[in-house]
Amino acid sequence: MLSIFRRKNKEKIKKEGNDSTISSEELLNESEDIKDEEIYTELSLHPEWDIPSEQQYVYRFLNNELPPLKPNQISLSGIELRPEDNGVAVIAFVRNSLNKAINMKDVQLLLLDENQSPLARHTFNLAELGEIPAKSSRPWMFHFPSDTLLSTSFSTQGWTLAFQLKQKHRLDLDQSWQESLPEDDKAKLQQLVDSLEPPKDGEINFMGLRALAAENGDLHITVLIRNGNDRNINIQQLPLEVYDASAKPIAKGSFTLDNLEVKANSTKPWTFIFPKTLLLEESFDLSKWRVAPVQ
Repeated sequence: MLSIFRRKNKEKIKKEGNDSTISSEELLNESEDIKDEEIYTELSLHPEWDIPSEQQYVYRFLNNELPPLKPNQISLSGIELRPEDNGVAVIAFVRNSLNKAINMKDVQLLLLDENQSPLARHTFNLAELGEIPAKSSRPWMFHFPSDTLLSTSFSTQGWTLAFQLKQKHRLDLDQSWQESLPEDDKAKLQQLVDSLEPPKDGEINFMGLRALAAENGDLHITVLIRNGNDRNINIQQLPLEVYDASAKPIAKGSFTLDNLEVKANSTKPWTFIFPKTLLLEESFDLSKWRVAPVQ
């Protein structure tokens, strides 16, 4: 464990960050049916830590100054933030108000500045924390690499470290679809999105929803654009190719879009019309088909 307390005046020891809390049900799917009460957490140092008594005193002092938690809460209590050559180091207490020990795995954490604007976002393997005993606080160092920083200008005071749970993947309807689509069709789309396995983190994929050969020879393709990123994406140019039941390409074209936005962790349906001039085959079998971006 690195020596992190670099204050010159030890008499002015204080937390530099804020506290954030989340329900244990949301984070761990764990909760207890107990009365509402104030829970003070005991200091718990990692069993493999061997730190000087001076730092133990600092941790104990800071822990004793922490506000109580409510039942069924997991909290991050900011201690110190220091810029480093390869990123930012953050020290915080990880606090558990449950009457049982907890273990955590991969969790995305968000670092916020004094105005609650994002500074950094990174996924940490919290299994390294080990088992956090019941009603305890465990200090830990979190390193945000340089490529996770969203800003390079920030204060070392008044910041917040918070859990960022991935939102449930949802349906994102464009305003024109909201206004024109019947409520029954909206409900069916929502059910479909809920039934599908969400795309992987950072993945963007395309799923064919409906293919229709129009009387004028055009091909209408409705696609689900699925965004597995934790941020919105904008699509300006999209080259697509359609394959029929025999897996042969039947249409190919590039579509210019007016900054089509697909929100974070959402699926947006969109219809693309391939004019007859873009069809590669005169006859095709649409009993089974797929669409894919042209690589």
